[in-house]
Amino acid sequence: MTSPAKENTAMSRTYPGSLAAGLLLSFTGLPLLAAGLFDSQPLDEERFAVLAQAVGSDSWKLLVLEQIKTRPLCWEERADGLVKPSLNDFDFSGICSRYLDSNGYSLRAGGEDMARSFRLRLQQDRDDLVLMAIDPDQGVPIPVARANRPRRDRDAFVKLNLDPGWSLERRAYQGRTLSHVYFAHQDSTPQLLAKARGGEPPQRVQGLGRPTAPGAPQLISRDSSLQGRGPIRLEVIPYRP
Repeated sequence: MTSPAKENTAMSRTYPGSLAAGLLLSFTGLPLLAAGLFDSQPLDEERFAVLAQAVGSDSWKLLVLEQIKTRPLCWEERADGLVKPSLNDFDFSGICSRYLDSNGYSLRAGGEDMARSFRLRLQQDRDDLVLMAIDPDQGVPIPVARANRPRRDRDAFVKLNLDPGWSLERRAYQGRTLSHVYFAHQDSTPQLLAKARGGEPPQRVQGLGRPTAPGAPQLISRDSSLQGRGPIRLEVIPYRP
């Protein structure tokens, strides 16, 4: 196991100057504008593992592992389908990276950071362990990832598979990548909520284009028999006092 001192050192090495940028943003209050502040870049998901760790008798904790260097392996899949966190067996500084809470991962939808009121939560029903994006004010959770028939083991993790449409992306700020991972979807938050409620997602309103100038007014005779016969002769009635 990695000692606390080594772990702290490893975490500090894993988060280089980009962490300082992230802390600066936090202290200046800029995360409140995160919806339009950050960009994102796609990630090679083969180098990542989205995992659930059993906590206590019925709780789960979400964590994401990243394989920075090819060897040694940061995790290994066991024969029973669970994942062994092999990074605990060596000093993983510069080899592995861990994202353990909302400081390391968050949600992004439609090219924008989702509201800070959304939180990632693991919920277990009879057969599945589901990672949900939850905002208490919305009343409906958005499914993000899941594992079928998870088994609890104090020494191993459960691997979660992203639902269709979801991917992992890297947070970026002014062209610099940060040590922060997004669970990202191309649909907007309202569209995801509509799907979660079982309804049709709202459609974007298409532009109406430039207005065109009105054409010259056309006089239409009520008597269709008069159309196409040239000028109409009017009877002149002389004035008589």
